Amino acid sequence: MLGLCFVLLMVALDQTVVGTAMPTVVAELHGFDLYAWVGTAYLLTSVITVPIFGKLGDDHGRKPFVLTAIILFTVASMLCGLAQNMLELVLARALQGVGGGMLVATTFACVPDMFPETAQRLRWQVMLTAAFGLANAVGPTLGGFLTEYLGWRWVFFVNLPVGLASLWFVWSYLPAMRRAGTASKLDWQGGLLIATLLGSMQLLVEWLPLHKPLWLMACLGLSSLAALAGLLWWERRCSNPLLPLDMLSHRSLAPLFGLSLLLGGGMFAVMYYAPLMFQGGFGLSPNQAGLLVTPLVVCITLGSILNGRIVTRVRRPTLLLGLGLLLFAFTAGSLGWVNDATGHGLVAMLMAVGGLGLGLLLPNLTIFVQQSAPREQLGVATAMIQSTRMIGGMLGTALVGVFVTHRYVAGVNALSTEPQWLAWLRDPQILLSPDTAARFEQLTTAAGINGGALLGASRLALVDAIHLSQWLVAALAVFGLLLVRRVPHVELRDVKTKTAVIHD
Repeated sequence: MLGLCFVLLMVALDQTVVGTAMPTVVAELHGFDLYAWVGTAYLLTSVITVPIFGKLGDDHGRKPFVLTAIILFTVASMLCGLAQNMLELVLARALQGVGGGMLVATTFACVPDMFPETAQRLRWQVMLTAAFGLANAVGPTLGGFLTEYLGWRWVFFVNLPVGLASLWFVWSYLPAMRRAGTASKLDWQGGLLIATLLGSMQLLVEWLPLHKPLWLMACLGLSSLAALAGLLWWERRCSNPLLPLDMLSHRSLAPLFGLSLLLGGGMFAVMYYAPLMFQGGFGLSPNQAGLLVTPLVVCITLGSILNGRIVTRVRRPTLLLGLGLLLFAFTAGSLGWVNDATGHGLVAMLMAVGGLGLGLLLPNLTIFVQQSAPREQLGVATAMIQSTRMIGGMLGTALVGVFVTHRYVAGVNALSTEPQWLAWLRDPQILLSPDTAARFEQLTTAAGINGGALLGASRLALVDAIHLSQWLVAALAVFGLLLVRRVPHVELRDVKTKTAVIHD
């Protein structure tokens, strides 16, 4: 369990430190058009690998894949820190996502393997919650501190010692366990179709507002539809499907997968674009922005610990999902009206409320799925709940990125100034780089134009764009209450699931 805690610590630390550092990364490496891709490239490769290794873990045991994933994730982290431009960083993040997907697919499924009894498993999951919470507590602040004082590359290098520690613990102590019976052949065709579907969708969303050639957009759209149709046809006929379609229509599992999809989009939209608003819109330093995001991630842990104490004691535990959605919707909606004059203490309180909501949502989705899924499909079901959250995060981050960029550019174009100055302002990078902003003000002053006023108006345009995106996130969270109503009652009191495993 300590080994698994170190694994989660590494993955969660990476997710929390990167968001705070991203505005500074863009300012140094340039290429704001790839801002969202740093997050979505990781999510895209993760979501493709999660179901594959969830299935492999079910058939062959999880320990070999945990070890391989730790090595891959650690090496990719080093490559991220060594990147010399945004394209290299995106490619390194994609490789890192492969390792992260393997870790997510195997780590969470190890727990019910070792502790099949529900009450016992919930007690042990407090350790995982504590590890996740430690990363959440220090991540944003650590990311801001490292970015401001040592450079943004250290937000990736910090994974190296954690990766080495987790490798030693897992190698030494995680038991080798696999399900009894003959391992079945992996559905590689299904994996290829899933990769084609998600990759085409991602490119279509990213390139649609960039006025790419019509034939290219049409090809991506047709590729997505063809991959979807092919996936549905193949998985119905495959003897060992990578994506069991019966799970998507399962009365208990389907609404949980829908909630996970929605939650992933909202959570990543807040965690990636709130720091952008704090730094680019309000002019705060990376360290200050990290401190404002910290209450959100710290309270995810507090909410998870509170949830672990009450979820087995309430008569209808699914009601906690509705409460979590309402709290998260309140935070997202509140981020839609905060401005640079809002007190930092109030912003921190608003972020803390959202963290409590996520703390009631994230663990319960995993617990309810593991409780409802057939035992022989436990790894696949656990992988799918993580996959749907990643798909939601991938699409949510991309769609919000497209919306924010379009809205910001429209706001800048409405400014009354010459086209040469608008060209400077259309790239939000100018709001994140003090050197670029100073150069702009110097040139505009020489031309007799108030460059400071133009920068101020551009900041307002960025804040307005992010405000609207957060209101959309809040609306989606409220819509999620309809899915909560469709979740059947889940019994968590003294339920024991029998398991057949082989200890190698």
